[in-house]
Amino acid sequence: MENFTYYSPTEFIFGKGTQKETGAALKRYGAKKIMIVYGSDRVERDGLMNEITDSIEKEGLEYVKFGGIRPNPTSDSVYAGIEKARGEGVDFILAVGGGSPIDAAKAIALGVGYGGDFWDFYSGKATPSGALPVGVVLTIPAAGSEGSGNSVITNEKTKQKISVRYPMILRPKFAIMNPELTMTLPWNQTANGIVDMMAHIFERYFSNTPDTQLVDAYSEAILRDIEDQALSLRLNPDNYAARADVMWAGTLAHNGLCGVGKEEDWASHRLEHEISAFYDVAHGAGLAVMIPAWMKFCARRNPDKLWRFAINVMSVDPAGKSTDEIIEEGISELKHFYHDLGMTTNLRELCGCEPDIDKMVKSLHRNMGDTLGCYVPLSMDDCREIYEIALQD
Repeated sequence: MENFTYYSPTEFIFGKGTQKETGAALKRYGAKKIMIVYGSDRVERDGLMNEITDSIEKEGLEYVKFGGIRPNPTSDSVYAGIEKARGEGVDFILAVGGGSPIDAAKAIALGVGYGGDFWDFYSGKATPSGALPVGVVLTIPAAGSEGSGNSVITNEKTKQKISVRYPMILRPKFAIMNPELTMTLPWNQTANGIVDMMAHIFERYFSNTPDTQLVDAYSEAILRDIEDQALSLRLNPDNYAARADVMWAGTLAHNGLCGVGKEEDWASHRLEHEISAFYDVAHGAGLAVMIPAWMKFCARRNPDKLWRFAINVMSVDPAGKSTDEIIEEGISELKHFYHDLGMTTNLRELCGCEPDIDKMVKSLHRNMGDTLGCYVPLSMDDCREIYEIALQD
């Protein structure tokens, strides 16, 4: 295990009815005027927004609303949010929803006090020294952004989807997490979220860092539980216990615990970012395509962790089988699991057309340079081959 610093100051307020504590949490963290950042009108229609604003008013705080954040949040909404936050003189950003509103809220928080273009932080031209504080009311368990210092934004002009990681600045002050709020989600959003949170563990689990037995063991346990609870939800979407497990698992998957002391990979995510940047597919849906293809490619070069994954997570019986057979069965079982969730694992089917692999590889090279990942360092030719594998399912 490598040396590490782990910083996670977020207060998690978990359970039934906790959205009614939003105002008290905001006041506790010094908010005076809040901008509520949200996506779809579901939060208005279902009455959640009224519960949140009632709790804010009860504490004598001011608020303004900024809605319409779309999936795969774009830079235009961030610019508009920064302008509104400055004009209204807000001192706290509250994200209501899933990963997209949370990521947009973090980008707005970065940009409000910055004299330049917020995209400077995403393009690597500048490093932030501070940001407005952010709080979260989570309605979609998936991205884990409620407990991380990460944010992903798409620049719609340049077709660049880029992530940043500033844990000392962007981790939310608090996260309200009521599993009941996820029960009205369409199944495809639940399924996309399940794939996404599993991928966040994969990016840390598949590492060449030695002597990480403890971290690997609890990562495997979380993955197994996500699979079990996902299938329970497929049969009974109103299962509160399963909803609660999945919601908390999404946080644990991306709050950094599964990566402490390890070199992380993130190749699958960056390969997927090009797909969703160009074809506007759901991030989880893109990961369901890219992860098995990445695994199949890596199996030829570095089978070690894939062999363990097949046995300890996908429950492959190793008796009488070669390492290659065990890994192949593990990848096959993962694909079957995705199919059971209603996901495709074929790139062409996902995009609804013949994807332009040349364009995606060119953009990937522009954004990431000559190589990608560390479990198996990938050249751009390797990345092209992985995209091509994803066409063959």
